[in-house]
Amino acid sequence: MRRRPRLIEANAIREAVKLEGIHHITAITADAQGNVDFYAGTMGLRLVKKTVNQDDPSVYHLFFADEKGSAGSDLTFFEFPGVPPGRAGAGDVHRVVWRVASEAALEFWEARLGAAGIEPERVEGSLLFADPEGLGHELAVAGVRDEPLIADHPEVPADFALRGFDAVRAFSAAPGASSVLLEALEFEPAGEDGWEARGPSRGGLYIYDEPPEERSQQGAGSVHHVAWASGIDEHEEWRERAIGAGAHPTPVIDRFYFRSIYFREPSGVLFEIATLGPGFTVDEPLEHLGEKLSLPPDYEHLRAEVEPVLRPVVNPRAASAG
Repeated sequence: MRRRPRLIEANAIREAVKLEGIHHITAITADAQGNVDFYAGTMGLRLVKKTVNQDDPSVYHLFFADEKGSAGSDLTFFEFPGVPPGRAGAGDVHRVVWRVASEAALEFWEARLGAAGIEPERVEGSLLFADPEGLGHELAVAGVRDEPLIADHPEVPADFALRGFDAVRAFSAAPGASSVLLEALEFEPAGEDGWEARGPSRGGLYIYDEPPEERSQQGAGSVHHVAWASGIDEHEEWRERAIGAGAHPTPVIDRFYFRSIYFREPSGVLFEIATLGPGFTVDEPLEHLGEKLSLPPDYEHLRAEVEPVLRPVVNPRAASAG
């Protein structure tokens, strides 16, 4: 991939600032219970936060991650009950790529997913499959030194567990149009149509694929956005860099568990830059994450209204422990 001249002249301090890979990925589900059963049950992740969509508090926002609720492992879902299935097209993330440790891990997941009624496809070094609502996943043997982000699950040995995100794959008809913005955000080219955001502790890949002919349709199984991880002190700087590269980010929004800015990159994919902290333990102790409905302080006054309309969900992890 040919590098283009930087739009922003950065001094040595600015050059040292890097995004720490993928912070979280947010998708849509039509069925919170089925979603929890699959990700906290079959996939062995931990339900680390059960809260509401802060832009629509009448619906769930569910967060699945490693045992500590770490950025870099955090797959989240908005529940819109009964929403029709989505379809990924140009401008959408269409696949979530997870790290696993070995070919033996792929064999484990091939058997486990098959027993759960999922039909995975084994390719060299990876396992491809879709969740029950059609969201694409890939488990990839990744030789990186990043800390493995693992959840405890009685049926998933630690050696075979998911180890955090490796990449997202997105559809774009003109991936070259995104180069200026991605370079301003300190992504580095990786392969022919890929980019890497890598900080001192962690990295993540952003890879383009040619889009299908069918147009995008957001719905169950669709990715809503991908978030990239920023240190708290650098968050405003990333907003300025995005503006300088022609993007139109929102003001900083306080999501209580982290702060966020949002903008679309030229392919159409919705980006978020989210801070590494405060984290999910600001309102629940680590050992009890995700066990109750958590509402940020600005939403606590709505509890009497929203709790009755949210269908209760049973966490298979808590059920098996009981």
